[in-house]
Amino acid sequence: MVIIDSLSFYRPFWICMRLLVPTFFKDSPRPVQRLYVLWLHILVTLWFPLHLLLHLLLLPSPAEFMKNLTMSLTCVACSLKHVAHLYHLPQIVEIESLIRQLDAFIDSELEHRYYQDHVYCHARLFTRCLYGSFSMVYAVFLFGVLVQIISGRWELIYPAYFPFDLESNSYLGAVALGYQVFSMVVEGFQGLGNDTYTPLTLCLLAGHVHLWSIRMAQLGHLEDETATNHQRLREYIEQHKLLVRFHHLVRRTISEVQLVQLGGCGATLCIIVSYMLFFVSDTISMVYYLVFFGVVCVQLFPSCYFASEVAEEVERLPYAIFSSRWYDQSRDHRFDMLVFTQLTLRNRLWIIKAGGLIELNLNAFFATLKMAYSLFAVVVRARGI
Repeated sequence: MVIIDSLSFYRPFWICMRLLVPTFFKDSPRPVQRLYVLWLHILVTLWFPLHLLLHLLLLPSPAEFMKNLTMSLTCVACSLKHVAHLYHLPQIVEIESLIRQLDAFIDSELEHRYYQDHVYCHARLFTRCLYGSFSMVYAVFLFGVLVQIISGRWELIYPAYFPFDLESNSYLGAVALGYQVFSMVVEGFQGLGNDTYTPLTLCLLAGHVHLWSIRMAQLGHLEDETATNHQRLREYIEQHKLLVRFHHLVRRTISEVQLVQLGGCGATLCIIVSYMLFFVSDTISMVYYLVFFGVVCVQLFPSCYFASEVAEEVERLPYAIFSSRWYDQSRDHRFDMLVFTQLTLRNRLWIIKAGGLIELNLNAFFATLKMAYSLFAVVVRARGI
């Protein structure tokens, strides 16, 4: 049997966290590390989206306004999601502990086959698509910066507010450009951590719910001793408690993040399309924003898809219990099975909502796209096209 290690998918997430908040991983962090974390989050998490938004108050041209707004909303959403993840890091550590325990319960050949063909395959496909999209965005972004530097232009990548005159001093212009490039790289690590955690965790949750259903449905069909079956039923009930705790922690850790994700992605998609349609003329910018559009979709779709998978697997739990060979077991076994089945019918407790308001599933994804299209239609009508 292949050794199951679902936590290996979280390594890029923890690499990002170690770069951004090394103080979390030490009981007594050094003053230099505290200072590093403080200034990093002041300069990037707080000031970078703020200096983009302040430029909107200076009444820029329509092209600058749309370009600025595209990145402003993205950075504000990224910072908010990052802060939410920092707040929930202790719960994320507990989730990893639960995943490690649930991985250890995978025993039969059927379970191993399902894990490899579905859980592992889906998690690997998602992570590869995510890392590939981020790599393409930053490859185009850094290429554009390199072209700008070679040409000797120290213009800002995104129109933004600085408390000094950049046009009269080339040195200050270079510093401002360097600040934006550095902030974009840091925002990339934040975004990678943000967009990795939720879909991956929902994928593993759906997978482990299904794996538990496989074990439960086989109860009594592979064993001849009724006493062993009752003992195993109690073991499966304890495993189900771990799944309930897993689901509870997932709901807590992704609620605020997904609310920001849904609203931010809908508005960002609309603005990206509007900016590309009305103002983008050069090829590099067009490629950049096309890839950017794809990345925003990659950010949103997997979370909704895997949340729908979780809901479907939860719906099947009572059927998995009923599929076991309960009818020729002892009276205590049947009584425990009856009570346990009634508890699993309370599916409302398993609903995942973004911000406690919007149920997270594929319907939320399509609703977000409809919202983006509605906003785009308003923009097009306002432009008189």
